[in-house]
Amino acid sequence: MLPETLAFTLEVTAPVFLLVFLGLFFGRIGWINDEFNRVASRLVFNVTLPLLVFLSLVKTDLDKVFVPELLGYVALVTLLAFIWLVWRAKRLDDPADRGVFVQGAFRGNLGIVGLALAGNQYGEAGVALASILLALLIVQYNLLSVVALSLWRHAGGINWPRMGLDVLRNPLIIAVFLAIPFSLLDWPLPDVGLKTADYLASMTLPLALLCIGAALDLGALRKTSSAALSSTAYKLLLLPLPMVLGAWLLGYEGLTLGVLFLIFSCPTAAASYVMARAMGGNAVLAANIVALTTLMSTLSISLGVFILRFIGLS
Repeated sequence: MLPETLAFTLEVTAPVFLLVFLGLFFGRIGWINDEFNRVASRLVFNVTLPLLVFLSLVKTDLDKVFVPELLGYVALVTLLAFIWLVWRAKRLDDPADRGVFVQGAFRGNLGIVGLALAGNQYGEAGVALASILLALLIVQYNLLSVVALSLWRHAGGINWPRMGLDVLRNPLIIAVFLAIPFSLLDWPLPDVGLKTADYLASMTLPLALLCIGAALDLGALRKTSSAALSSTAYKLLLLPLPMVLGAWLLGYEGLTLGVLFLIFSCPTAAASYVMARAMGGNAVLAANIVALTTLMSTLSISLGVFILRFIGLS
């Protein structure tokens, strides 16, 4: 039982994180430079990742993965975690650290790492469920991130109309809403278009994971602070544990519980650094949290997948 569980864990997590570390290596030897990373990341975000989400949903019976109660649970525990983090952030001395600490502790990299892990473990059904959760959490993460970074900001306010427009124009949100009628009404797709889309979608995760690794700033780790370590602990351990336990107590198990764990325990999204810098937060702290959670999640997620598999819950 133990060797089989360990082998399964490595099959799920090792390919994902090896690609991240390969990206880190390629970036250090100059095979992936900043310009390539910028262009490739834009291609992934605007084209290939939306196609991956779209095709996964189109090929899946949405009645099996679209569960309003599950979405409600995910939204509720995310909001409760945010409220707890805001209360916890008040203990930090520097106001510029507080919003960054909060955002780093709850905003996961679902679009790349979450989908990659869900696909590795559960195939298209896992990607489809993760995509549904992704559509909800993209909206919630963006709203709460702006609130967190605005709470201790002395100048300016929250531009709600612009933020709402940005959410509606998000390619992943558009992909989810376009896929829903195709799946529910069983609309056919032309074979040529479907195969072309499959080719593009298959590029998504390898390319995106390489870009994450190449963009990883290990230099930020030299400036590790207690705020960064605390935010990392919340992101990878202190929040996923009660969230997954609550889902289990509500009766979720198997694919659903496994995907919830992968979603809740993802490392911090790189976009949190960009938002922190744009809104006057501590950008060094944000970069530090992204680097720490990405590196440490190789251990925490692997351990979580192993435990859930070993006790028969996923």
